[in-house]
Amino acid sequence: MGDMLWTPPADVRERSRIGGYLRWLREHRGLDFADYDALWRWSTTDLDGFWRSIWDHFEVVAHTPPAATLAERGMPGARWFPGATLNYAENVLRMPGRADDDPVVIAHGQTRAPVTLTAGELREQVRRVSAGLRRLGVSAGDRVAAYAPNIGETYVLLLATASLGAIFSSCAPEFGTRSVTDRWQQIEPTVLVAVDGYRYGDKAVDRRAEVAAIRAALPSLRHTVSIGYLDPTGSAPEDALGWEDLAAPTDEPLTFTPVPFDHPLYVLYSSGTTGLPKPIVHGHGGILLEHLKMLALHHDLGPADRFFWFTTTGWMMWNFLVSGPAVGATIVLFDGNPAHPDLGGLWRLAAETGTTYFGTSAPFLLACRKAALVPREVADLSALRGVGSTGAPLPAEGFHWVYETVSDRVQLQSLSGGTDVCTGFVGGVPLLPVYAGEIACRALGAKVEARSADGTPVLGELGELVITEPMPSMPVGFWNDPDGVRYSEAYFDVYPGVWRHGDWITINGRGGCVITGRSDATLNRGGVRLGTAEFYSVVEGLDEVLDSVVVHLEDDEGGAGELLLFVVLAEGLELDDPMRAAICRELRTALSPRHVPDEIHQVRAVPRTLSAKKLEVPVKKILTGTPVDQAAAKGALANPESLNAFAALAQSRATT
Repeated sequence: MGDMLWTPPADVRERSRIGGYLRWLREHRGLDFADYDALWRWSTTDLDGFWRSIWDHFEVVAHTPPAATLAERGMPGARWFPGATLNYAENVLRMPGRADDDPVVIAHGQTRAPVTLTAGELREQVRRVSAGLRRLGVSAGDRVAAYAPNIGETYVLLLATASLGAIFSSCAPEFGTRSVTDRWQQIEPTVLVAVDGYRYGDKAVDRRAEVAAIRAALPSLRHTVSIGYLDPTGSAPEDALGWEDLAAPTDEPLTFTPVPFDHPLYVLYSSGTTGLPKPIVHGHGGILLEHLKMLALHHDLGPADRFFWFTTTGWMMWNFLVSGPAVGATIVLFDGNPAHPDLGGLWRLAAETGTTYFGTSAPFLLACRKAALVPREVADLSALRGVGSTGAPLPAEGFHWVYETVSDRVQLQSLSGGTDVCTGFVGGVPLLPVYAGEIACRALGAKVEARSADGTPVLGELGELVITEPMPSMPVGFWNDPDGVRYSEAYFDVYPGVWRHGDWITINGRGGCVITGRSDATLNRGGVRLGTAEFYSVVEGLDEVLDSVVVHLEDDEGGAGELLLFVVLAEGLELDDPMRAAICRELRTALSPRHVPDEIHQVRAVPRTLSAKKLEVPVKKILTGTPVDQAAAKGALANPESLNAFAALAQSRATT
């Protein structure tokens, strides 16, 4: 059991938003819950009662009321709030608890000076851009694509697009041309809004050639709008509009097109490490309800908060972050290199912006730890009360580092979920303590279970993460999948009627969760399933090892197979036999003899997606003979050249 590192204050029910929700349930529903576990059990059994309470408690603005809460309960195919019409943008721009002159968007980056938008300015910009899109012929159901970073314009464009009932899709400008066209050729946008380039640290990155190639590959485009981000004095391409044209002054009022609850809001994409990225369609109502629930009740965000998450527009955490104003929170946007000029940069940004909730990835926190950074010594973090971590499992030593070097007062919330639901379905909550290495709970309304190989639910042991009841933010479907075949295959092919997510999870007796990596990257040695997360925790705990990736190559004849470990070593170090022995000794001692690799190889880099996820499955495919181009979509990788080392090893292994 992990050490308890934080406990809720005695008056947590008086001070937190979930405490206010519990009082509301008692007053308006006659429901009383002794603890979080009782509340969670109700939320995952009385789906009608729970999700209707979220709708009512947060006073969702609807144009027509729902005829029911949940018309069809089966998965796939659950039908939520039939008959209701609403608009996501209208509910976000309500910004409860905020006055017109309150700052609600604070945008920093390495390309231009900081920009702040007040509530009034945000509404005004959305009004103008909404009118500009309408002038370009955009209406409900059309797709608007943004090749743009985490800046105010991208956010305004999302809200303006949603206000019309049109459908938004973004790709971060570090995505290569092929990655972008693999995504957008599927959805056929009519309008493209793109930056001319950006700065990453002190390096200028010109993207005009990529924008031209993207335009040439998308015959559906009717209009292109250029944002002069890298060079504000430069002119837009001759046949493109400028952002100032799109956002030109107008008398048109800001209106919101009422759309059905499950009307498409935006299309997100699976990381696309193999094959075409899955175009995951999310709906207005499901995203709104899920984000109201998570941001207010789990992250405890409200009008007094400044909410930051380090993300790009190519990761679902951006979509999660920018729902912040729906609960009254100010959002802090950042575009640039998080390690420039050093790893203290984001912590200093938190101090400068008065951030109260600092969200990032587990790899970033572990990199700070590895660099022996003490954030509280480089920045005044007195306003901080929450730290969020996602993107990969955060091991116990990451938890200890936060409490030792950031603050012993913050609530550290490790969460896990996915692009598929655009949220975390396991995470933290103000009512529960924080234990090292452990995700505190299953989120309200998320019926998460662990399943053994034969499909039976298990407690206290490793199992497949499944969701056994529908959630409103499950995808409306996949784009261009009219009969739902691709959608069903993605989540429901293993356990009919049950969502299989593809992660390994252990749920303990108190409801705490530990995720140990992707189930499709399992290390299965002698019949024992081993998660990759604990493996990395040990290997990367060694000072000499900067990064690592491990794969298990099964034996077709049922033998133990081969466990191969690849390490990136600190500068100037070479992998030799004493270091191999030290790594093996550490794994044997910390984990088990089964974890000792058959071979250890030194590589220059571990392949990662643009959102920093390790690519165990493509590496495994390459090592078993799949050509590099078929094993991974290179444009979705932060470092595609890193795959070459594995291809070379596969070739040498095949000839020996």
